[in-house]
Amino acid sequence: MSDLSTLRERIASEFNAPKRTLSHRSMSDTPGDDDPHSLKPEDGFNGMKERYPALKPALAGAGLLCSAAILGAGIDAGFYLLSGGLAVAGVAGAGLLLRDWYRSNVKPVAAHGRVREERLSDNRWERSETSQLLSTIHDALGDIAIIREPGGKIVQANAVFCRLTGWLKPEGMTCDALGIEFEPTGGTNHYKVRIATDTGVKIFDWHDVIAREPASGAFMLHSIARDITEESRIARESEEARRRAEQASQAKSRLLATVSHEIRTPLSGILGMSHLISQTRLTSEQKNYLAGMRQSGHALVQLVDDLLDFSSIEAGRFQLRPAQEPLRETIESVVEMLSHRAHEKGIEIGATVTADVPGLMDFDAARLRQVLFNVVGNAVKFTHAGGVLVSACVEQQEIVLRIEDTGPGMNAQEQARVFDEFEQAGGNAQRTGGSGLGLAISRRIIEEGNGSLTVSSIPGKGSTFEIRFPALGCDLAAATRARRGVLAGSRVLVMAPTGPASRALSATIRTLGGECECVETLEDAQAAAIRAISTATALTDIIVDHRHAAQFRRLLAQMPALERQKLRKTYLVNPEERNGRQINQMDGYHAWLIRPLREKSLVEVLRGRMKGMEVRDAINDNRPMLREVPAQREKPQQGGVLLAEDDPINALMVRSVLEKAGHSVRVVGDFEALAVALFDAPPALRIAPELIVSDLNMPGGDGFSMLKRLREDERQAGAMPVPVIVLTSDTQVDTRLRLLSAGASAVLAKPADPKALTAEIDRLLER
Repeated sequence: MSDLSTLRERIASEFNAPKRTLSHRSMSDTPGDDDPHSLKPEDGFNGMKERYPALKPALAGAGLLCSAAILGAGIDAGFYLLSGGLAVAGVAGAGLLLRDWYRSNVKPVAAHGRVREERLSDNRWERSETSQLLSTIHDALGDIAIIREPGGKIVQANAVFCRLTGWLKPEGMTCDALGIEFEPTGGTNHYKVRIATDTGVKIFDWHDVIAREPASGAFMLHSIARDITEESRIARESEEARRRAEQASQAKSRLLATVSHEIRTPLSGILGMSHLISQTRLTSEQKNYLAGMRQSGHALVQLVDDLLDFSSIEAGRFQLRPAQEPLRETIESVVEMLSHRAHEKGIEIGATVTADVPGLMDFDAARLRQVLFNVVGNAVKFTHAGGVLVSACVEQQEIVLRIEDTGPGMNAQEQARVFDEFEQAGGNAQRTGGSGLGLAISRRIIEEGNGSLTVSSIPGKGSTFEIRFPALGCDLAAATRARRGVLAGSRVLVMAPTGPASRALSATIRTLGGECECVETLEDAQAAAIRAISTATALTDIIVDHRHAAQFRRLLAQMPALERQKLRKTYLVNPEERNGRQINQMDGYHAWLIRPLREKSLVEVLRGRMKGMEVRDAINDNRPMLREVPAQREKPQQGGVLLAEDDPINALMVRSVLEKAGHSVRVVGDFEALAVALFDAPPALRIAPELIVSDLNMPGGDGFSMLKRLREDERQAGAMPVPVIVLTSDTQVDTRLRLLSAGASAVLAKPADPKALTAEIDRLLER
C-alpha cells in the first residue's frame, strides 16, 4: 500500500506543478484574464479540470487503468502501463484542446468570410432589385430610363426606351446610332429630345445625371426623359392663338382708328359750321336749335372717344395725364351740358360742392369730365320724374362725388352687371339708347387713378353712383379756410319746388357760411317771413323760382313788411326760358340766375356785386352755347398760315376761324401739294409760312415723314423752326408722343375746338 501511496503522490506532484500550463492559443497570443480556456500557474490541475471538463473522463479512465495494472502486474509493470495510459490520456486531452482551438479561431474566421460573402450578395441583389423597381416605375409612368457609359454606350435600358426605339436589346449601342436628336435647352445636362416612333415623332424632356457605380466604382450616365409631346402641342397652339389674338387686336385698333377718323372728319365740319353759325345774327329759337345740334355733335364725339378708350384700355396702352385743374368748374360744366336733356324731360338737375373741396388739385380733367358725362348722362336718361343731384365732398383724404337720381332703381342682378361691357339696365326702349360701354369705361378710368366707381340702388326709389379718388396736389385745410365764410351774413329764403335744384342751392349757401330756408307753398313762405320779421336775424335775400312767381306776388301783397326790409330779390329760370316770356316777369327783381347754378354766379349775386345787365352778362357764362367774339389782329403777318386739309368742309371751317382771328390762310389739299409748297417748288415760288396747320392723314404722303423732312431741311439751312400744329383723329398717347418727337409743335384732336385752335396759334406765334 505504501508503494501505491507513493505512486499517487508522484502523479499528483506531476499534475500540480506550476510550470505546466496549457493553452489552446498560439504562442503569439497572450491570454487574458477573461479567457475561459487560459490556464494560470495558480490554477493547477484542479483548474484545468474545471476549465476543460472533457479531461475528466480521460483522467478517470487513466486512473482505473493504473490501478488495474498495479494490482495485476506489480508496481513496476503497473508504472509503465500507467505511463502508457497517461500518454493516451495526454493525446486525448491534446485532441480535445485542439478541437476547442479550432472552434474558437478557425471556425469563426471561416464563418465570418461566409457572412461577408452573403452580405455582398445581398447588396448586389438589393441594387438589382432597386434598379428593377425604378425601371418598373418609369415604365408605368411612360418615362425613358437608361444607363450609359461615359463613352455613350448604353448599358441598361427600360422597356419604354426599347419600345419607342424598336430595339429589344439596345445595350452596346449609342443614342446617335439610334437616331435620337438632342436639342440643348440652356440648362446643364438638360435637353429636348426628339425620337421618331411608329406613331410619329415624340418629344421628351431629357435629364442626365452622372453617378458612381458602387460595385465597380466607375462613373455612369443615368438618363431620365418624360414625354412632353402633348404639352408641346398645347403650348404651340396657345402661342399661335396668342399671336392671332394680337393680330386681331391690332386689326381692331386699326379699324377703330380708321372709323374714328372717318367719323371725326364730318363731325369736325358739323361742329365747326355750327360754331360759325353761332357768330351770326340769330333769333332766340334758332340759338336753342343750334345749341341742341352742337350738344348732339359733342355726344357723338364722346361715343367715338369711348370706343377708342375701350380699345386702348384692352390693349394696356391707356394712361391718365393729371394736372392742376379746378374740380368745381369741371363738375358744373358737365351738369350744364346735360341740363338741356333734363329740362326737356321735365326733370331737374343740380350740383353742389362743399367748402372743403380745394379749388385746384391734380386730376385728369378731360377723363373725369368723360366719366361724369357717362354717369350723369345715364342718370338723366333713366330718370323720368324728380331729378338728378351731383354733390362733391372730402372724406378721409379722398374726393367723393355722388350722383343721386330718382329713377326706377336697379335690383341686385342689374347692379352686378351694370359695369360690364355692352351691358345695360332698364327696359328694352332704354337699352337701345346707348352702346353699354360708358359705365364700363368710366370704372376703368377711375381705377387707373387709384379710385373706385360703385353703385347702390333700391328698386322704385332711385340709384346713387359714388366716385372716389385720392385728393392729390392740394392743401385740404387751406381750401376749407378759403371758402368757408364766403357767404357769412347771408340769410336767404328760397321759394322753389322740392327737388335737386333747390337742394343744391340751399346746400351751396350753407357750405359757404350762409343760412338758407327752402319753402314750397305760400303758407310755408308766410311762416318763414314772419319768423324772419319777428327776430333780429332779418332776411337779406329771397330767391324765387319762376314757377313760384305768382305765389311770390301774392306773398308781397299779403305782407307789405317784406318790401320795407329791402330784400334783394333774385329770379331763377331755366336756360331755355331766359329769352322768352318769363323775362317779362323780371319787374321788381334785382337780379336773375339760371339753373343749374354756378357757385361763382350765386356768390356774386348774393354779395350784391351783380345787378341789371351785369347779371345777364354773367349768365351768358352758364349757357351751353357760347358766342365768342374773335380777337382781331391788327394786320396779317408776313407769310400767314399754311393749312393742309383734304376735306373741303373742314378746310372751309378752319380757314374761316383763322381768318376771323386775323390770320391770312393758304390751303393745300394733300401732302404732295404741301411738299411742293415747302420743298419742291423753285426757291422764288416756295412758301415761307409763319405757321403750319396740317391734318395727319391725307393722300400723297405720311405726316410723320413730312415732319421729319421739314425739320431736317431747317437744320441744314440753319433756319428757325416753323411751328406746326397737327390735327388728328387718333387720340392715343403713343401717337401724340411720336408726333412731338418727329417735330410737331402741338397736337390737337379732331374735331378741333375753334377757341383752343386760335389760342394755340397765338401762343406759338408769340413764342
